[in-house]
Amino acid sequence: MTQHPRTAITGGTGFVGRHLAERLGPEASVVISRRTGVDTSDVEALTRAFEGCEVVAHCAGINREIGDQTYQRVHIEGTANVIEAAKRAGVRKVIMLSFLRARPDCGSPYHESKWAAEELIRHSGLDYTILKAGMIYGRGDHLIDHLSHTVQTLPVFATVGFREKPIRPIPIDDLTDILVAAIDGRMPRETIAVVGAEQLLLSKAVRRVASVLERRVVVVPWPVWAQYALAQVTEWTMKAPLVAKAQVRMLAEGVTDASPPAASVPDDLRPRRMFTAEQIRESLPEPGRFGWKDLRVSG
Repeated sequence: MTQHPRTAITGGTGFVGRHLAERLGPEASVVISRRTGVDTSDVEALTRAFEGCEVVAHCAGINREIGDQTYQRVHIEGTANVIEAAKRAGVRKVIMLSFLRARPDCGSPYHESKWAAEELIRHSGLDYTILKAGMIYGRGDHLIDHLSHTVQTLPVFATVGFREKPIRPIPIDDLTDILVAAIDGRMPRETIAVVGAEQLLLSKAVRRVASVLERRVVVVPWPVWAQYALAQVTEWTMKAPLVAKAQVRMLAEGVTDASPPAASVPDDLRPRRMFTAEQIRESLPEPGRFGWKDLRVSG
């Protein structure tokens, strides 16, 4: 069995962090999140958590702001604290999970804050790998989770814009392979674009999910502004929004190419799994519709 460097995982109870921790195993991973009592706002607590680790996989992030959990605090200040704690604890490498199209001066606080965090990592003086990933799916995600509940609740899907832009969804297992390779020392001081093997429209992905669930779905063209309005309402009312404003921006642009351009994944690590019925079936949550339990006002 391969021995991986001991790795601290911020956002370790989130979707990507949880899968990475499971892959590394308890001997090689330290799970860090607000749920485990360590917040990226606390440099001292992070330093103690990082002790004995060679690598930090920085997977903590948000796609909407709630209360004091702002993009500034979580993405920018949190990353600065991770870097400081890593230096104090003697960590040699930081791996950051960013977004494919994170960039400056684009008018999206999400994209701009992720870019600012990337820049902090690049100029930290530590070894690093930044993974600019597109849309990721797997058990416990938001993509297939929300699509499956949507088609079971109301068999109508509204597009993001009258002319849809394509996506290239990444299976979590493929992304985890790349993260582990970076932990093991590959892709040093590089910024890498990660996209899935298959390019398709989100509406086609919805139809495939509906087909696996043996449901019919009607695709309705919708303007981007209407999706932003829907996103605002669901951010206010749902624990995990049906769609967040940051996600509308992503889908309106398309999620297929890095911006600014970044290096490609090494060929042996390039995602090759297609968005097939089998992959969808493995990623499905428990059957069910959206209901009162999904609202922030529910108990």
